[in-house]
Amino acid sequence: MVIIIDYGMGNLRSVQKAFERISVPVKISGSVNDILSAEKLVLPGVGHFEQGINNLKERGLFEALNEVVLEKKKPILGICLGMQLMTDSSEEGNCKGFGWIKAKTQRFVFKSNGLKIPHMGWNNLAIKNTDSLFKGIAADNFFYFVHSYYVACDNDFDVLAETNYGNKFVSSLQKENIYGCQFHPEKSHDSGLLVLKNFGLADNKIN
Repeated sequence: MVIIIDYGMGNLRSVQKAFERISVPVKISGSVNDILSAEKLVLPGVGHFEQGINNLKERGLFEALNEVVLEKKKPILGICLGMQLMTDSSEEGNCKGFGWIKAKTQRFVFKSNGLKIPHMGWNNLAIKNTDSLFKGIAADNFFYFVHSYYVACDNDFDVLAETNYGNKFVSSLQKENIYGCQFHPEKSHDSGLLVLKNFGLADNKIN
């Protein structure tokens, strides 16, 4: 079963409904016991980086996730803020993230190209690996984004896909059992459902 982590950030029900549409057993939970016993996890989120980390720590979920992800090596998918929380730090707030990925979360800064912040709308992906999350996804598939901050990875081999909005940024990442999507697969119609299906129905040892 996939556990969607409830830590008080974001619309969890839309993620749950997306998994239900593709017949993946799913449950929303903020229980440490559920997280420790989960087969797979989804860390969603919309909002402020520092508030997200504080919420996880206050609910006892921060250390539980470190145990499940780093020691038990259970697959986890971070969505939007959830992916950003996996990085070392963010320009949004004064605290450290999980540090599972050697990366920083930075704010979009545009001085002269007229692009608006937040980045909101549909974009395609430059996919670097089509063997796991993006199996069956083509270059002309579009995904829905809404964010003011983006992830910059230290290591290119952690990058699954990039998107261009003023500059190239990481739109999906992977390191071993850790996956992230800056876009919202639950709001990206059939393309997003396929990404969730690839994560939810694949063997736990996908790589």
